[in-house]
Amino acid sequence: MTMAEVKAAARKTAFATRKAAFAAGQGQAAELLADALSPHAGKVLAGYMPMRTEIDPLPAMAAHDGPVCVPVIMGAAQPLRFREWTPGCALVPGEFGALIPAEGAWLEPAVLIVPLLAFDARGFRLGYGGGFYDRTLQGLRARHDVVAVGFAFAAQEVAEVPIDATDQRLDAVLTEGGPVRLLRPPPAM
Repeated sequence: MTMAEVKAAARKTAFATRKAAFAAGQGQAAELLADALSPHAGKVLAGYMPMRTEIDPLPAMAAHDGPVCVPVIMGAAQPLRFREWTPGCALVPGEFGALIPAEGAWLEPAVLIVPLLAFDARGFRLGYGGGFYDRTLQGLRARHDVVAVGFAFAAQEVAEVPIDATDQRLDAVLTEGGPVRLLRPPPAM
């Protein structure tokens, strides 16, 4: 089985797991996320507009003391760009149906809330397969310090996410049950 096939099978299982966790409710997840982000007040925060069964970061984004932006897909195999977001701003459909601000400044985040399908204790995440966040994190990390926080339901944790050389680690994962302890240092690949 190729890595692409392994990841595709893992995504199928992860979608079903996340759907079940979403149906069970989100608890105090957004409040925990807002508290976890408070040390980053004043920094540019990138969140995301939740789609389907993704855990909702919008209350934490609205509570952030500093500029907030959301990802915009510029094209296949390109890193994300981030457009300024405020509660109530005009939104339009972007690629893959994600809502994006109709207008606003382009910002470069120092802290990112990252959606995912699955995560493991090593800090790796399984995304949707486009590589957008991996390319973006690699580029941002080459320019400056950045903190990538995965936001997920606790049920989305798996024993091991299948990875390849382009996958970027998260710095932290926060669930409705609180922060997940990640193993340090990153494993050799």
